[in-house]
Amino acid sequence: MDTTHRPAARVICLDAAERLLLMRWRDPFDGALIWEPPGGGIEPHETPLAAARRELAEETGLDPAAVQDRGVPVARDFHWKGTHFAGTEHFFLARYAADRPPLRRTGLLPDEQATLAGHAWIPWPDIPALPDPLEPPHLRTVLADLAPDGPWSTPAGA
Repeated sequence: MDTTHRPAARVICLDAAERLLLMRWRDPFDGALIWEPPGGGIEPHETPLAAARRELAEETGLDPAAVQDRGVPVARDFHWKGTHFAGTEHFFLARYAADRPPLRRTGLLPDEQATLAGHAWIPWPDIPALPDPLEPPHLRTVLADLAPDGPWSTPAGA
């Protein structure tokens, strides 16, 4: 299987109770389900931050102005639509003052509408109990880099 790198940006969204927004996607190739933060490909001549804000607005309808300027590079290695993707993506943080802000999916493309199986604002302690894989699996580390003051910065079991 060939490996592809698609430059991308993602946003870790936290609500007032520090619940994490995750999107649940169904791979149209094999039906596998995954959870991951909103985001997607960086367009030509677009900065990672601009892409993160655009993708957040398209996928969720949430205010893109909440996306903070500082991002962290994250190594990704996953399979989607029968393709192996590997490379660095840029992750950013957005905080929202409301509990579980409602989402609008009006910006999704038809193929994205078909593969989006849902979303959830998930309390951090419930992440390990997700019924499907989390992408990236080391999201706790990414979140600790972006928001070191949160409960995810405490080592598991401490």
